[in-house]
Amino acid sequence: MRPKTLDLLACPACRAESSFTMTAARVDDDGDVIDGTLECRHCPATFPISSRVPRFVDADDDYCGNFGYQWDRWRSIQVDRLAGHQLSETRFLNDSRWDRSWLKGKLILDAGCGAGRFTDVAASLGARVISCDLSGAIDSCRETTAVHGAGVECLQASLFDLPLRPGIFDGVFCMGVIQHTPDPARVIRTLPDLVKPGGRLAYNFYEEGLWRRLQIVKYFLRLFTPRLSPEAILRLSKGLVSVFFPLTRALSQIRKIRIINHFIPIAASHDPALDRNQQYEWTLLDTFDWYSPVYEKCQRYRDVATMVEDAGMIDIEASPGLVRATRPRA
Repeated sequence: MRPKTLDLLACPACRAESSFTMTAARVDDDGDVIDGTLECRHCPATFPISSRVPRFVDADDDYCGNFGYQWDRWRSIQVDRLAGHQLSETRFLNDSRWDRSWLKGKLILDAGCGAGRFTDVAASLGARVISCDLSGAIDSCRETTAVHGAGVECLQASLFDLPLRPGIFDGVFCMGVIQHTPDPARVIRTLPDLVKPGGRLAYNFYEEGLWRRLQIVKYFLRLFTPRLSPEAILRLSKGLVSVFFPLTRALSQIRKIRIINHFIPIAASHDPALDRNQQYEWTLLDTFDWYSPVYEKCQRYRDVATMVEDAGMIDIEASPGLVRATRPRA
């Protein structure tokens, strides 16, 4: 953890801003803390720093340990710089509609960073990124994005109680995360508080709709799979993908019937930017991602837009699975 990050923090226990005293047990040559402690000056709360990451959650608070397992195994496959594609940058820019030039020099929050695929994009485009995740995936993100140096700071924290000062971020994005929390509405309403006047917000989420209701096999299996160990879910996913991947790959080549892939119980990924082996591994990742989360709570974009508007945002753009907005200037 870098000492300058202290200026961004607020104690999640008492909400006092810039309130921590940092004690280092081990530092690197640049003075960054590898292991140590954060102590609030206003309440008894203390939080450990380990492996360069401040930890604001207890192990019992992690309801998404599957993602730690997932992103430890697949930490590089979706990172453009490491996997030799531009799929993450394309999705990030399309979903957020943030210009490359706008990102340079901005302070950005990645709320639910996973292995850091979008953190890496934003940092590569010149942003300073604070990346937060509840699960052990934060360690994968730190390793993935270490190349950006001071351009990325990683925190292990809950989106329900982020240890960050309100109104300090030029941009906040939360992509592919909201549906996997126990209270999506709370996340949707809370994150706008972190956006500064004139700053931007971008959400990507699972849209409620007919297609998802027609995925009968997936949701039948999900009655049981979230209770399984990650290792068991991986074995199930490998079995399903080995059986169905050749079929979904063949169907993906036929425009008029490729829609059938939506009803097959794997998350088929056949983007032409990937070679066959990458498509197979990405499909295995996404299939594991289907069956492992404890929560999958789809949203209706109009409802998300209303919640964002109620949180004081303006210039709202909403479409299935996407909502973008701006914090009005004072």
